[in-house]
Amino acid sequence: MFFDKVIGQDYIKNHLITSVKNGRIPHAQLFVGQEGCGTLPMAIAYAQYILHYFSNDKEASKLKALKLQHPDLHFAFPVTTTDSVKKHPVSNLFLEDWRTFLEEQPYGSLYNWLQHIGVANKQGSIGVDEAEDIVKKLSLKSYEGGFKIMILWMVEKMNNAASNKLLKLIEEPPQKTIFLLITENEELLLDTIKSRCQVFHFPKLPEEEIAKKLIESIDANPAEAKLYAHQSDGNYNKALHLTLHNSKDTDFEEWFVFWIRTAFRAKGNPAVVKDLISWSEEIAKSGRETQKEFLQYCLQFFRQALLQNYTAEDLVFFESSMGFDLKKFAPYVNSSNINEIYKELNEAIYHIERNGNAKVILLDLTLKLTRFLHRKESTI
Repeated sequence: MFFDKVIGQDYIKNHLITSVKNGRIPHAQLFVGQEGCGTLPMAIAYAQYILHYFSNDKEASKLKALKLQHPDLHFAFPVTTTDSVKKHPVSNLFLEDWRTFLEEQPYGSLYNWLQHIGVANKQGSIGVDEAEDIVKKLSLKSYEGGFKIMILWMVEKMNNAASNKLLKLIEEPPQKTIFLLITENEELLLDTIKSRCQVFHFPKLPEEEIAKKLIESIDANPAEAKLYAHQSDGNYNKALHLTLHNSKDTDFEEWFVFWIRTAFRAKGNPAVVKDLISWSEEIAKSGRETQKEFLQYCLQFFRQALLQNYTAEDLVFFESSMGFDLKKFAPYVNSSNINEIYKELNEAIYHIERNGNAKVILLDLTLKLTRFLHRKESTI
């Protein structure tokens, strides 16, 4: 994943290249951006460029970096127990899977990664065992005598014990050691870690760049590439998924549409509440990462309805695969309820993230949504 394979983000790309050529490489950098905007591919390309630039054997270094097998390039990422890793999971035990994942899905999400290793029903984390492993790796001299680079992906999944263990190392790293931290939510990081990093905020990818990449990389039909790029909200991973699977999150849409229609019927009709309980139980059976993905989908769905309601149709890209009419639903999402809907969805994600009882969380969210959707927009 060299720079020429990274989609867009030219300003950041040029800045990073210049920093290497000028010999002014910060020892700790934080890449912040939403899923699919290219933070991980950029970090990998940057690391490969540094290792190649300062190597005495350019060709050998380039080959090792390209295969992600350079001895001075290290990775840490969220992991969990699997059928083959029963306890103390750390990134080193998943390196072959990780290299395959990056080859197949360099713009993939955490959910995609957990799917790849067969544990989509679990949550990945970066724990204290990983932190101890990082300390050991970086205490050794570099193999080629140059830089050692540690890429930490989804660093917001690092627990407090691991964060505190790494804090001193990030603050005062061994000579010629570079930390590249990657996050989708910098608010979840310790302020003491953020304050020690140079921060780069990655914007969403432009639709034109996404469409161009889809056409170049998978020979996508130009019209479909343009459509899916528009629907992706700057997320190449989502655009690629839509193009390859010709899917519009069908399962999530079915869950959402049933949920909304039943919530409307529930007002003044206690018998329907049984259907909402059954719905909550069904969603609760899925893994926590799936539940969080679904609730993120709901946030986007409500946002699309709000934009439709306020006639910002240029920003509306929703297309139903099951005949759901967004225009009829949109008036029920307005200024009188949208803030509370967003608040409750985000709180549900927060509690599921922290291993709350999914059935209780989803049922509570459902009963609140029933009230919100029947609230009329204020005319004042």
